[in-house]
Amino acid sequence: MTIGITQYEIHSSNIPSHFDSFRIVQLSDLHDAKFGERHADLVKKVKGLSPDAIFITGDFIDSNRFDLDRSMELVEELQSIAPFYYVTGNHEISSNETDQIVNRLDSHGVYTLSNEAVIIKRDGQQIAIGGIDDPLSSSKEDDAAVAEFIQQAFQGVPQSMYKILLSHRPEQFETYLEQKIDLIMSGHAHGGQIRIPLVGGLVAPGQGWFPGYTEGIHSKEGRQMIISRGIGNSIIPVRFFNQPEIVLVELRSDAN
Repeated sequence: MTIGITQYEIHSSNIPSHFDSFRIVQLSDLHDAKFGERHADLVKKVKGLSPDAIFITGDFIDSNRFDLDRSMELVEELQSIAPFYYVTGNHEISSNETDQIVNRLDSHGVYTLSNEAVIIKRDGQQIAIGGIDDPLSSSKEDDAAVAEFIQQAFQGVPQSMYKILLSHRPEQFETYLEQKIDLIMSGHAHGGQIRIPLVGGLVAPGQGWFPGYTEGIHSKEGRQMIISRGIGNSIIPVRFFNQPEIVLVELRSDAN
């Protein structure tokens, strides 16, 4: 199945004017898949989007068929295009290979955001990009772990600063809202794996049958969450009415 490109514009008066037209490519749930020799098909599409940043929102590898070398080929091909930011998904945690994965990514200049945030500057203006570990890494209930991780990540970041959060789990949308995050980018649900016309996704981990958060953009209280359908598969090897996707987000400043 070919990979599609889904584009979103995010408008906010909290986005600084110098970040107007800032372009983000989101890649999620690769699961050690391969798209042509050295991911040539995927790489060509990402390069054509001219991103200012690339986000990997978890499940870069698959714990059932761990092949880090294959997944690293994608980073090697794209590392000169834009800064990379990465967070873990449940497969990284369950693989027990997180240290190896992070070390390899670090050696290629990828920023692993482990309950931490970085400040990006443009002509004196700033936004914060934070990322949290998958809650599988904690012994606490998922919502409690996510809240604690977000508070740790954005500790010291001014409340007024525009905040983007990379977090694998879309089912935690209400927790993200409680923590006053402006834009959340997640994956995990694989689009519901099988999409039924006029109904939506069939099943998703952490949400069960007919889940509410499987793809697209969700808005509430002036904040947005974007869910990638992902580009690979895990236990279920096929998709129906559910094209793998690269997500392109363009920030638009409504600041006066």
